[in-house]
Amino acid sequence: MQSASPIASPSLGPGHVPVLADDVARLAAPRRGETIVDCTFGAGGHARRLVPALGADGRYVAIDRDPEAGAFFAAFADDVVCETRFVHGDYGDVLPRLDGQGLRADVVLMDLGLSSMQVDRPERGFSYSRPAPLDMRMDPRDEHSAADLVASASEAQLAEWFRRYGEERHARAIARAIVRQRREAPITTTAQLVDTVRSAVPTPALFAGGHPAKRVFQALRIAVNDELDSLERGLRAAFGLLAPGGRLVVISFHSLEDRMVKRFMRAVSRPAVPDEVPLRAHELVAEAELLTPKVIRPKQAETDLNPRSRSALLRAVSRAEAPA
Repeated sequence: MQSASPIASPSLGPGHVPVLADDVARLAAPRRGETIVDCTFGAGGHARRLVPALGADGRYVAIDRDPEAGAFFAAFADDVVCETRFVHGDYGDVLPRLDGQGLRADVVLMDLGLSSMQVDRPERGFSYSRPAPLDMRMDPRDEHSAADLVASASEAQLAEWFRRYGEERHARAIARAIVRQRREAPITTTAQLVDTVRSAVPTPALFAGGHPAKRVFQALRIAVNDELDSLERGLRAAFGLLAPGGRLVVISFHSLEDRMVKRFMRAVSRPAVPDEVPLRAHELVAEAELLTPKVIRPKQAETDLNPRSRSALLRAVSRAEAPA
C-alpha cells in the first residue's frame, strides 16, 4: 500500500487522530481501481489513510449525517485524484439507496465513534466535561435534542434508556432525580444534567469507574440519534453492498455496538444449512470469511498518544468470492 500523503483540511484540533489506522488499512486492504464507502466520514482521518491506494481510477464515497462533515470532505476531495462523492444522511438510510443505484463496494468502513468536530465543540452538547446546551444531535437539523427528551420522556422511559443504552446501575434513581429536578426548572444544559446525575448517584460511585455522568450521556446520545437502529440496518445494507471479496470493517466504542457487530459478522461467516436439503460438510458455504477471529484493540502506544482510542473495538469480515 502506498503511504498516505498529507491532505489539507479545515482545522481539526488536537483531538482528531484516526483510531486504529494501521489495522483499518491492513484489513480494508484497498487496491487500485476499487471503491470504498465510508459510512461515517467525520473529518476524514481514515479517508486520508486509505485513498492513496485507490489511484486515479478508484472511487471514495463518503457518508455522514453531520452536515459539518461536508466542509472537511470538500477539502479532502480537492486534493485527491480519485473520484469522490459525499452523501449527507444516516448511513442506515443511505446505504440501501446506494444499493438501489447499483453501486458495489470493495470496502465499507464504519467508524462508530464521535468525531472530533462533535466532541471538541462544546456547543454541540456531547461532552459532560464542558458546560453547553444539552443537544447531542449528530445532525443539528433533526427535530429532537437531548434536552427535548429529558424534558418530555417519562421516568420509566428515561430509566429504560439509561439501563439499556448506558448499562447504568443507578438508572432508576437518576431518572427519578431528573423528573424531580425538571418540575422545578427545565434541564437545558450539560452542566445541569451532570449536577442532577451527581445528586442521584451514591457517594462511592462518584469516585469509581470514570465520570458519573458518562453512561447517562452515552444513553441519551444513542436515544437522540437512534444509533443502534441505524447500526442494525446499516450492517445488513453494508454487507449487501459488498462486491465478492469485499471487506466490511467496523470500529465500535462500547459493548452494545460491539455485540451487534460481533453477532452479525459471526452469522454471515457461518455456513447456512437448509432444513430441507441435507448437505455434506464440504458443500456448506458461508457468505463471508471472518477476518478478525478475535476483536482488535489499540495497543498501549496508540492509547498513550490518543486516549480517546482506549475503548475502540475493531472487527472485519470479507464477503465470499463468487463461485467459479
